[in-house]
Amino acid sequence: MSGIDEITLNFSPGSLTLLNAILAIVMFSIAIDLAPSDFDRLRRAPKPVIVGLISQFIVLPALTFAMVWLVAPRPSIALGLILVAACPGGNISNFITHRAGGNAALSVSMTAFATIGAIFLTPLNIALWGGLYPPTRAILQQTEIDPVQIAIIVALMLILPLVLGVTLNQRHPRLTARLRAPLQYLSMGIFLAFIILALAANWGFFLSYAGAVAGLVILHNALALGGGWCIASVTRLSPFDRRAITIETGIQNSGLGLVLIFAFFHGLGGMAVVAAFWGIWHAISGLVLASVLSRTKAAR
Repeated sequence: MSGIDEITLNFSPGSLTLLNAILAIVMFSIAIDLAPSDFDRLRRAPKPVIVGLISQFIVLPALTFAMVWLVAPRPSIALGLILVAACPGGNISNFITHRAGGNAALSVSMTAFATIGAIFLTPLNIALWGGLYPPTRAILQQTEIDPVQIAIIVALMLILPLVLGVTLNQRHPRLTARLRAPLQYLSMGIFLAFIILALAANWGFFLSYAGAVAGLVILHNALALGGGWCIASVTRLSPFDRRAITIETGIQNSGLGLVLIFAFFHGLGGMAVVAAFWGIWHAISGLVLASVLSRTKAAR
């Protein structure tokens, strides 16, 4: 299994550019659901948003580091887990929160604030937690990633589409109302198709090593969901808000993770398989959890 730390996936520069564009479209499709008034939530009711951001950017990376330290997976797999945990919430978290009967408005606000915060917090968490674990520190030293470059990529892929989407929704609400559902389904369909094609180009490798990461990703995702639920419970948020924070913490933007892996780590095998498997598994676990939670109405 040591080979997973040396193998890189087949992923052309053109494919990386295409993935960047797809993720920007996905972010834009989320942003047209937002209005400037949604950002007033932090001023009117800051506690749920602040708790959610703490869960996303502090609790989850810390739990991930503890898991990596205890389980001691291959270095590239460990760094893949740390990198995914450093990313903001995933693009399907709002949909899954709505399906689960949670506070979808809180979920949307968390996605927006986490996306903005990711410019600084994603590179910080990768450098901090990856640097604290000696095997992953060695990879970081070899790759010499530039936090400023990561921040620029995050800004172009996530922040710019966010600003454009909010602006369009504010100025042309009737247009965004018509675009909203078709664009969200189209963007998610294109994203899933891209992941499938990328896996097909590396199918033999993926089959050989997916088993090595499956259990770790499932455990990692369970820790993310559990960590979100625990911090929301400890801070005495309502069940309605608790569902949103649980799902927002457990659904990660693994697409952004893949972009960073191919841009800065040359498609390093273990990292890429972790992010790809995360992209598949968190959708499954999120939808199953939403199905279970939706059977009872959450108190507000």
